[in-house]
Parts: sequence; C-alpha cells; structure tokens
Amino acid sequence: MLDDVATAPIPEAEKALFAFVDQLNDAPGDVRRDDVERLKAAGWSDEAVYDAVSVCALFNFYNRWIDGTGVQGMSPELYMKSAKRMAVGGYLPGPPAPSAPPSSNGEDEPER
Repeated sequence: MLDDVATAPIPEAEKALFAFVDQLNDAPGDVRRDDVERLKAAGWSDEAVYDAVSVCALFNFYNRWIDGTGVQGMSPELYMKSAKRMAVGGYLPGPPAPSAPPSSNGEDEPER
C-alpha cells in the first residue's frame, strides 16, 4: 500500500480516500468540490471527509512543529515497544499507576 495505493489490496472507497489525502498533502490549493464529491460517491459521508481533512491537517501541523522545535524521535526499540502497546490498546494511555496511601503525619494535606 505504501508503494502504490491504486493497486493495493484494499477497498475502492479507501483508495479514493487515500488519493484525496495525497492530493490534500501535495497540492492543497487544488482541492475542489469535485474532489469531495468523488469521496461522497465512493461512500464517504461529509463527517468522514471532515475527519480525514482534520487528521491530515493535524499531522502536517505536528510534523512542522516537530521539525521546527527540534524534537527528536525515539530509538527503534522504543518505537517497537510503543507499537506493541498500541496494537493491544490503541492510542489510549495505560491505566494510571496506583497511588500511595496518604500518610498519617499530615504531609499529604492540601495547603490552606
């Protein structure tokens, strides 16, 4: 799929969506109503098109932000660990760590 969406073994509706997102990335000023209408004809709702545009825009924003601020990527080992976690639980964070019981000496009391 990464080499050629048009020949990938995915549904035609998804091919249309990926072609639209490619166009949105490569030539955003050239996106027209006809492009959106093609997606709708392929079975995508207005909400799905809106979501696709939003996700595309956010990834572009974050990529520029990362490049501009010098944020560095993780090691290959950490990417693999993250991928395994996401394969099981998706993007949701894990459960919170158990908190320690409050101390009896009043140190955990909020300031007044």
